[in-house]
Amino acid sequence: MVVQLVLRMGNIKSAVSLLLLAVLHLLAIAVFVVARPATFDDDFRVTWEDSHIQQIQGGTAIKLVLDQSSGCGFASKHQYLFGRVSMKIKLIPGDSAGTVTAFYMNSDTDTIRDELDFEFLGNRTGQPYTVQTNVYAHGKGDREQRINLWFDPAIDFHNYTIEWNHFRVLFSIDDVPIREYKNNERIGVPFPKFQPMGVYSTLWEADDWATRGGLEKINWSKAPFYAYYKDFDIEGCQAPGAERCAANPNNWWEGAAYRQLDAVQARKYKWVRMNHMIYDYCTDKSRYPVTPPECMAGI
Repeated sequence: MVVQLVLRMGNIKSAVSLLLLAVLHLLAIAVFVVARPATFDDDFRVTWEDSHIQQIQGGTAIKLVLDQSSGCGFASKHQYLFGRVSMKIKLIPGDSAGTVTAFYMNSDTDTIRDELDFEFLGNRTGQPYTVQTNVYAHGKGDREQRINLWFDPAIDFHNYTIEWNHFRVLFSIDDVPIREYKNNERIGVPFPKFQPMGVYSTLWEADDWATRGGLEKINWSKAPFYAYYKDFDIEGCQAPGAERCAANPNNWWEGAAYRQLDAVQARKYKWVRMNHMIYDYCTDKSRYPVTPPECMAGI
């Protein structure tokens, strides 16, 4: 009887050991799968000048090239309605005046275009990089804001994020919010909530306006210019069928934590706008003698 019990216990221990080994094996596989970095080809396609976009690090990162012959661009293979898009970008080092590196969402429609923009405006060596954000809703844009970055974005990668839901659009850099554009439909201000948007990026020449209003031109002796991207992350309702998905109030990006800034975010937001904002369309009386209604409501 005792011998049988010992044998039975031994079998149980063996079974438990085998089960634990199986679970650990499955966990290892799961971690491996989840940890696999997204590649450029998973989600994106080249839209402009294939020879000027080079995949590196096994396709998990890319290099964009601008020279006198051309700039370049890429876009997501799908469109999305609400969610979050982020990329880590390392911008052009040194003298980048007259160049623009853009990361944005666009509905790819004309008269009723919706668009959410990050535009990185090049600089002369030693001057801060300027980031311009803009929001288009139902074809109406001209809502530019500009900040000077508090770090050199060409030394290392930094994470640039657009969060978008029924309540607001939030632009962030390394989890520091730099712009919150709220849904003010209640006072008649259009908000981009009906059209799915694709994710785009371009590197191009814009020395007629990009640096000091066009006073600083591109120094082509410094070309070619390079910008680097990695850690592509898109989470949202994918078209077709995005409208049905976006109507689900249980989507994580519609939760209470994503409807307004928390206390820590609010402090960071105030710091950015007090110390680094250099232009706000809301206070530009030459363009808007009458303050836009969303500015009066607090954007």
